[in-house]
Amino acid sequence: MKTSECKFSKCLYFTSNALARKVEKLAIESWKPVDLSPSHGYLLMLVLDDPGIQPGTIADQLQLTPSTISRLLEKLEERKLVVRTTEGKTTNVYPSPKAKQLLPELQACVVRSQAAYQESLGNHDIKDLVKNMNQVSDKLTD
Repeated sequence: MKTSECKFSKCLYFTSNALARKVEKLAIESWKPVDLSPSHGYLLMLVLDDPGIQPGTIADQLQLTPSTISRLLEKLEERKLVVRTTEGKTTNVYPSPKAKQLLPELQACVVRSQAAYQESLGNHDIKDLVKNMNQVSDKLTD
């Protein structure tokens, strides 16, 4: 059944979550080659882009709670992709050499995700949709 035909299709909560589940499904498929979830992959790219980044900054960038970031980092540490160091009360996150080697594959996953969305929606529609979603999200308070 199409989302637009469902009983709650006029509800923002229902419709946005239905969209999120469909986008998540495409993203998960795109990230399979590196055996990471999209959240793990994007977190790792942040660390690669800004070695020494603090978990609070990661949480802000990914719009996730600090406890979720901790769980994601634990998994990346288990896979030897990041290293956390603590200096006083400050924790910094650094990429491992293994993570640095993985960067081209991570970037390819992003490209695959974008291609999957574009195939379904078209490039112009995606740009407009993302722009509108950002505007709506910015209007809602946390």
